[in-house]
Amino acid sequence: MSDVAVIGAGPAGLMAAEVLAQGGARVTVYDAMPSAGRKFLMAGRGGLNLTHSEPLADFLARYREAMPHLRAAVEAFPPDALRDWSAALGQLTFVGSSGRVFPKTFKASPLLRAWLRRLDAAGVRFAFRHRWTGWDEKGRLRFQTPDGVLAVAPMAVVLALGGASWPRLGSDGAWVDYLAAKGVAISKLRPANSGFTVAWSNVFRDRFEGQPLKGVALTIGAHSVRGEAMITRDGIEGGAIYALSAELREAVLGLGHARLTISLRPDLDAASLTTRLSGTRGKQSLANFLRKAAQLSPVGIGLMQEAAIASGRSLAAFSPAELANLINAIPVQLTGVAPIERAISTAGGLTFDEIDERFMLRKLPGVFAAGEMLDWEAPTGGYLLQASFATGAAAGRGALEWLKRS
Repeated sequence: MSDVAVIGAGPAGLMAAEVLAQGGARVTVYDAMPSAGRKFLMAGRGGLNLTHSEPLADFLARYREAMPHLRAAVEAFPPDALRDWSAALGQLTFVGSSGRVFPKTFKASPLLRAWLRRLDAAGVRFAFRHRWTGWDEKGRLRFQTPDGVLAVAPMAVVLALGGASWPRLGSDGAWVDYLAAKGVAISKLRPANSGFTVAWSNVFRDRFEGQPLKGVALTIGAHSVRGEAMITRDGIEGGAIYALSAELREAVLGLGHARLTISLRPDLDAASLTTRLSGTRGKQSLANFLRKAAQLSPVGIGLMQEAAIASGRSLAAFSPAELANLINAIPVQLTGVAPIERAISTAGGLTFDEIDERFMLRKLPGVFAAGEMLDWEAPTGGYLLQASFATGAAAGRGALEWLKRS
């Protein structure tokens, strides 16, 4: 049996360890945290979204520019295989109304516990509180441990250290410097599926912080999505924002700002809204009239007030046609990207030019990489975990092949 070190005890690392152990390798999983799957457990707090049920061609398109590089890994371990894997661990799954796939328990902890038991039975060892700090002068892996520095020289290594979001759970991006020192090209780590900052007025911020925008359409340039968003004290976040986060982020980083357009009633055209708003208001306040005539929420009306103030006008001075147009085209100026440590995931990482079809680093033979360390991003909805599992399995298979050739 050959010794393999897997560094990182998240989904990608654990899946690589499972594939390796099944292939006969002697595996040790190292992690800086006191236990496995910290970020995985956090992802499951609101209901563990394992994957998505949409057709595989549509699924793969969610990975955008990285799709050609991830296709083989995901096709080898597709969503149906992930569901079968979960079921084999005693966690049956179901498809929600949105097409997302969840364990029937909705929780990550039962799945993780069953998985760790299976890995233990397969002989996988774990070394927690072992922080990887690169290589020593003899080319050995170096770890900082509670008992001092440890150096190990396995036959192969799988790196699955995550990106740089949620650093308190172990993904802090410290690996970037260690690989860069070896001449490995790394695209700058950037927040993905993140919120954005907006200079709300004090009145709007104090009243609507934490309020949801439901059934809205959000647009930047040619990109538009429907869904929900949430007003935060310093900006805006939520599922629909995350779906556009790549376009919004690049606009903010390139121009210093981004113009987001919000449609409050995307199923009604301007003519229909104008008709609704042309009735007599009587003694109603404008806010009450808009709420009843156009079925707008208080937070939606607040957004209209923000836009009117920014234009130097009073919303009360808008004609019915102007109000109708504003309802479905509220401009919101995004001024910045929320910090990466508050993002759900990470863009950037090891460029695909640096790894071969086995997920081995070309400049570091015998060293493989998987998960969010790689330069890809995807929206929420199960795509993040699916690619982490799939690339972990692919790196495990690649390492087994390497061991057979060595």
